[in-house]
Amino acid sequence: MAGADSDDSLYPIAVLIDELRNEDVQLRLNSIKKLSTIALALGVERTRTELLPFLTDTIYDEDEVLLALAEQLGNFTMLVGGPEYVHCLLPPLESLATVEETVVRDKAVESLRKISHEHSPVDLEVHFEPLVKRLASGDWFTSRTSACGLFSVCYPRVSSTVKAEIRQHFRTLCSDDTPMVRRAAASKLGEFAKVLELEYVKSDIISLFTALASDEQDSVRLLAVEAGVSIATLLPQEDLEALVMPTLRQAAEDKSWRVRYMVADKFSDLQKAVGPEITKNDLVPAFQNLLKDCEAEVRAAAANKVKEFCENLPEDSRETIIMTHILPCVKELVSDTNQHVKSALASVIMGLSTILGKDNTIEHLLPLFLAQLKDECPEVRLNIISNLDCVNEVIGIRQLSQSLLPAIVELAEDAKWRVRLAIIEYMPLLAGQLGVEFFDEKLNSLCMAWLVDHVYAIREAATCNLMKLVEKFGAEWAQNTIVPKVLGMANDPNYLHRMTTLFCINALSEVCGQEITTKHMLPVVFKMSNDQVANVRFNVAKSLQKIGPVLDSNCLQTEVKPVLEKLASDQDMDVKYFAQEAISGEFCNCCSRVLCNFAKTKVSNPKRYSLSKLRLCHAPLKRLVLTRPHISTSLCGNISIMPPKCSRKERRRGFSNRSNVEAAMSDRRCVFQCESKSTLFGLPEVDARARERARERERARESESFPTSKGRYISIKACQHILLHQIHKIMIFKKASYDPFKLKN
Repeated sequence: MAGADSDDSLYPIAVLIDELRNEDVQLRLNSIKKLSTIALALGVERTRTELLPFLTDTIYDEDEVLLALAEQLGNFTMLVGGPEYVHCLLPPLESLATVEETVVRDKAVESLRKISHEHSPVDLEVHFEPLVKRLASGDWFTSRTSACGLFSVCYPRVSSTVKAEIRQHFRTLCSDDTPMVRRAAASKLGEFAKVLELEYVKSDIISLFTALASDEQDSVRLLAVEAGVSIATLLPQEDLEALVMPTLRQAAEDKSWRVRYMVADKFSDLQKAVGPEITKNDLVPAFQNLLKDCEAEVRAAAANKVKEFCENLPEDSRETIIMTHILPCVKELVSDTNQHVKSALASVIMGLSTILGKDNTIEHLLPLFLAQLKDECPEVRLNIISNLDCVNEVIGIRQLSQSLLPAIVELAEDAKWRVRLAIIEYMPLLAGQLGVEFFDEKLNSLCMAWLVDHVYAIREAATCNLMKLVEKFGAEWAQNTIVPKVLGMANDPNYLHRMTTLFCINALSEVCGQEITTKHMLPVVFKMSNDQVANVRFNVAKSLQKIGPVLDSNCLQTEVKPVLEKLASDQDMDVKYFAQEAISGEFCNCCSRVLCNFAKTKVSNPKRYSLSKLRLCHAPLKRLVLTRPHISTSLCGNISIMPPKCSRKERRRGFSNRSNVEAAMSDRRCVFQCESKSTLFGLPEVDARARERARERERARESESFPTSKGRYISIKACQHILLHQIHKIMIFKKASYDPFKLKN
């Protein structure tokens, strides 16, 4: 008996071993992700004595499996018995930290850093620090690169003797023969410097920083730049000039553009670290050189820092430095040959207006804004337009309209249609910046002129532009400003412009709502159904189908349907086709929601009464959006409204070719069978044979009767009338104008 229990207890580890040796990588990966479950089943002692040794001995697998293992072991502290036994996790993680794949090593180092905080100071020296030394002195470069990320987490909590050994190991790695190790050491130099005592920062770290910053590999030198920024934040102001700045000045003029790019990218952080005095004396000339660099990538990185650099300048000399040293370089960048440089500058140059003030902005910056607004690169123009609010706050809307808006209008009337198209795309953004009053005064007429452009792409974009403007300014603004002008185009002698009216109505009906569409737009659409041009007439049919969901249900039946029936008998084949397509379109385009309210219904008798022989003609929706989570829908077009207390299996069972519709009545539960398809205005036409078959089935059921909740029997006809009355109480259709459930005769 004891042997059987032992075999059962070994089963989880046996499953793990079996799956780890499986040829399928996904099975091995899944087994690794279940390590925590298996460890819980084994218990902490067997996890330490059996599971972890097995994992340590069998670390040879696909990279994704090892990555998952490294991540899992970082969360294993409580599964091995808590912080007291956390050192048991070190052997497998040490093995993972030496593998060739970089992402696996990084994840193993991350897990080691995490569990290092759970070691006591004694365990840290006894178990963790020897691991770091073994990795730092490993024969293969992979272990030495992993060791670089572990020095900073164990240094603050060990004794002075061990600290000296750690510093020595780090110095050795900084001068390693392998560039990959030196790169890893350079990337962790700033982090290691933050945990060192200040005296060792000056004596050890500075020399290492200087050596790495002059390394023969540019990949090492550029990482040393980032470390230099971190070191500068640790040193007192009087030591910065002598210890750090010579090396940083050398990096700003490095022969490799990648190093100069890193200096430009970290320039704002460096500026904050060194203080205002060194900024004025050393960083301003260096920043000028970066803005004039021969490499476009460096100029773009420096241009992106212009605003931030100017904001961090000393207030007493800020304006002078900008006007004397920075602005001349910025003027050159405006006409740079590289579009990425101009785009980076355009994203920040507008922010200089708040720093320089109104007069300097009008005199010096506005010409630059105008030049970039006319740039051939669309991204440059977009960056200028998207930041107009900065200039608006400084110089005011009137001054802005006198300077920049003429350029925008000029571009909007450009002979090249692609230029006009670009301005249309920016118009909603510009309207949001300027406000509704200014837009109506200056730009409204421009937007309406695009609707009658001779290029179709412009007219189409202008239609979308109107919809976005209405979304910004509201339906009331559209009713007073846009809709009258759009509807006036319906009388234009050019049929293309009349068709544009229909396209605008299609777009505006979605954002203007039912009232404006029904009252103002729909009569114009009806009028255009008598247009002499067939293209206009069949677009009327398409428009009526498009705006159908917005219209009132009564309007659909009494007004829209007759117009479509008239168009369906048109002499033109295209008009007839689109009209018939609109009529026979699925009702879900017109009615997308059923509201089923079960909150007001009470079921006094929990017994279920099934009227399975009662058939309703059709279900008017293919997809329902219902208000209760227990109400299910079928994507194939069938409806299943189940009682609140039913299993998921019962709900799935209701999905058939003719699904059950269960509705909670006031004193009964009833089951209906319904069809799944319908048309826009009612049931599809049924041929004579189908009608005859339906009558035969109905006559066959005439004599059948069904039990009521009070035990009496009623005929099928009575059931039909009762249920039709009850179903109207429960199911309220938002858009439908006809009876949602029509009974067959």
